[in-house]
Amino acid sequence: MHEPTNLLIRGGVDDVWVAPTGELIIVDYKATSKTEEVSLDAEWQDGYKRQMEIYQWLFRKNGFTVSPVGYFVYCNGDADAAAFDARLEFDIKVIPYVGNTDWVEATITNMHKCLMDDAIPASSADCDYCAYFNKRAQHEKSR
Repeated sequence: MHEPTNLLIRGGVDDVWVAPTGELIIVDYKATSKTEEVSLDAEWQDGYKRQMEIYQWLFRKNGFTVSPVGYFVYCNGDADAAAFDARLEFDIKVIPYVGNTDWVEATITNMHKCLMDDAIPASSADCDYCAYFNKRAQHEKSR
């Protein structure tokens, strides 16, 4: 429970490793099938990073000592296998990620303010949902 806003913030953590020091390490599993090397460099993967940071923030808020480094365990399906034979082969890559939760409190506060405001927020050219809504509205007007 985020007390200042009375919002329940939650998530479904894939795994938690425990370091020899007792510090918790948040782990998130991802699966894909790409010919290129997996990484966290694509802009769309920023959501993965924010997800990790929310998990780290939640654990800290619940009194746990959490490592700043979390891990993404990326399972990349081998699309070049000679045959399927009812068997999937994966290359596994463990990608460390240093999370930064400094943004979380302000974002929750701003989210709450937006939800409680009487005015609808302005659309943004950078927002995929706004672009979809605007295109749909244009399409419906043209009918």
